[in-house]
Amino acid sequence: MKKIEAILNPAKLDDVKNSLTSIGVVGMTVLEAKGFGRQKGHTEVYRGSEYVIDFRPKIKIEVVVQDSAVTQTIAAIIKVTKTGRIGDGKIFVVPVDQAVRIRTEESGDAVL
Repeated sequence: MKKIEAILNPAKLDDVKNSLTSIGVVGMTVLEAKGFGRQKGHTEVYRGSEYVIDFRPKIKIEVVVQDSAVTQTIAAIIKVTKTGRIGDGKIFVVPVDQAVRIRTEESGDAVL
């Protein structure tokens, strides 16, 4: 099993959810986040004063999939989020050694 973590623009959440659902991903966790990468921050003017906004609003989506579904899951995320501009986001793939469904105590691929 692998956990796919995607840091994305919040405006893309519904598109990603629909894309993942269409390929059979049945669950995901979504977290609100702030951060910066190459785009750094930006400046905004409020009531005549200029402010530096260091952290951009982002979302972090986490899904756990079988090893065989990793490539398809990544492709589904990229398909609906890629604009070619800085700030599109990043995807990380992390191994999952074990997963347990608390209610039934099932473990392994059965919990997916």
